[in-house]
Amino acid sequence: MPTVLRSGPYSFRFYASDGVEPPHVHVLRDNGEAKFWLNPVRLERSKRFGSTEISRVKRVVIDNEEYLLGRWNEFFNV
Repeated sequence: MPTVLRSGPYSFRFYASDGVEPPHVHVLRDNGEAKFWLNPVRLERSKRFGSTEISRVKRVVIDNEEYLLGRWNEFFNV
C-alpha cells in the first residue's frame, strides 16, 4: 500500500487490490479514512471526517488529480 502523497496530517494511498476498480485514492489521518474517485473527483465514502475536513481533503485531491492519476497508472501499469 504505497503512500503516493502527503499533505499536512493526511496520507494518500492506493491498495494493491484496488486495480480492479476505477482510479481512486484512500486518504488516512489518525482514525479517519476517506475514499475519493479521481476522474472526476468525488467522495465515495468517509469515516470519522467532518464535512469541513472532507472539503479540505477534497481540495487537495482536486489540486493533485493529475499527479494522482499518473501515479495510479504507474502503480497499476495502465
